[in-house]
Amino acid sequence: MSTELTSYPTHYWHQLDDGRVQCDLCPRYCKLRDGQRGLCFVRGCKNQQIKLYTWGRSSGFCIDPIEKKPLNHFLPGTPVLSFGTAGCNLTCKFCQNWDMSKSRQMDTLADRANPRSLAETAERYGCRSVAFTYNDPVIFMEYALDVAAACHERDIRTVAVSAGYICPEPRVEFYQAMDAANIDLKGFSERFYRKLCGAELQPVLETLQYLRWETDVWFEITTLLIPDQNDSDAELEAQCRWIVEQLGPDVPLHFSAFHPDFKMLDTPPTPPATLTRAREIGLACGLHYVYTGNVHDRQGGSTFCPGCGALLIERDWYQLGHWGLNGRGGCRDCGRTIAGRFEADPGHWGAQRQPVRICNRAD
Repeated sequence: MSTELTSYPTHYWHQLDDGRVQCDLCPRYCKLRDGQRGLCFVRGCKNQQIKLYTWGRSSGFCIDPIEKKPLNHFLPGTPVLSFGTAGCNLTCKFCQNWDMSKSRQMDTLADRANPRSLAETAERYGCRSVAFTYNDPVIFMEYALDVAAACHERDIRTVAVSAGYICPEPRVEFYQAMDAANIDLKGFSERFYRKLCGAELQPVLETLQYLRWETDVWFEITTLLIPDQNDSDAELEAQCRWIVEQLGPDVPLHFSAFHPDFKMLDTPPTPPATLTRAREIGLACGLHYVYTGNVHDRQGGSTFCPGCGALLIERDWYQLGHWGLNGRGGCRDCGRTIAGRFEADPGHWGAQRQPVRICNRAD
């Protein structure tokens, strides 16, 4: 790959009267002088323009089960080619992928792939989708969009795993290229976002509302529960009621377990009982699909019909068992249509994780 791709042009920025350039991609609005990088580290000011420094560069490629994103209602059982870059536009003290998202070293990005080669690799391995994950794809938006275009030419779907921290104008362009998303709703208070994420809650809520009411993107929500930070009954109930009232009861919600990492090594791991309690609160608030993650919980990981209670998709970690959907994506027992993107039969990828290397093709 040519070296010129290490500085890729972007267009969500404007010049300020004081000579600086403001990045308008996310609500952080970094104001930079020539040679400076934004907080995300991968976007910076060069020649009075905001440039992306990670186009075509990745921290690695791996084929995962789609349930690992996590997406439980999007092509269950199918393989997804996953990759990320470096950097992040949030400063979460509890980051579980800090070695990539907090990296300030470009040698983290040892793998390279142009969009066509990446799409061809996904097709060759039988992946039904490509996921932009491990760090937030918002910050490498231009690369993600180019990959998405190449994937769609081959009928390969695209998945964004994101914190949803993006401004309204780029949000439209970004999600026009996505077929599915998992939005990481970190907590449900401005205090939590300011204290532990260095960000604000409201822009994330606006992204969720945009996805629900102004797009056809299938999306699910994940909240990492951290003991004594965002796991109180009051906050969980407020979050679940907001989802029901603002997004509707059919949006799947995943509660996942925190493990001590990065700057919160002294915080204990989330007890499984907390996840079970959170799931019960979500169901009691009227949500139809609430899941537990990062723990072995067959009940909490499986999908049940909100109409008759029948087991629809049995999950043991990422391994699918009983399949109770008919060919139209409805419950076999009562016929109720289940929200999601389903095919007549599930995939059979299972729980395997397969790293891959990508050989670039000349464009």
